[in-house]
Amino acid sequence: MFQLGKTIVSEEIIEKDFLCNLSACKGACCIDGDAGAPLEKEEADILKEIYPKVKPFLRKEGIKAIEDQGVYVTSENGDLETPLINGADCAYVIFDEKKVALCAIEEAYNQGEISWKKPVSCHLYPIRVQDYTEFSAVNYHKWEICDDACTLGKELQIPVYKFVKEALIRKFGADWYAELEKVANKDL
Repeated sequence: MFQLGKTIVSEEIIEKDFLCNLSACKGACCIDGDAGAPLEKEEADILKEIYPKVKPFLRKEGIKAIEDQGVYVTSENGDLETPLINGADCAYVIFDEKKVALCAIEEAYNQGEISWKKPVSCHLYPIRVQDYTEFSAVNYHKWEICDDACTLGKELQIPVYKFVKEALIRKFGADWYAELEKVANKDL
């Protein structure tokens, strides 16, 4: 672990390799697990605002889940999350012709309907950020459904922090990322 500003960062994000391999996993991170995608308070507000523009991209099951539960839900721990369809798929998940799970929010973004890409927790994956009063912990999250992504990342020598560069800059800023690169280059 090392400190960058008000973050404590796991060295695994520099040491581990990762590159999403959707052809292998089929987007399992959007349909596996026992909770929706973590959301920040501002993101819950954004979801309320953009939902009418995202709705045309959703499956009917997703629309029903959102209309029944809301554009976001609050967990037992008080955390904000995307709603789930029958306790499984994220309500915002859609599938392409090859049955690969995609994000309807990101699809609306890609089509120019909205200017917000998707929840930062999804954009950052496999990095998870836990906010505390005085700092944020930035950790690598190992999940067996991403084994193919780890293998592909290793083959192509793409460290986690480079794979999620855009998301890290979105979350912490360009200066923070530049400092992270300095640490990573020292370790090489």
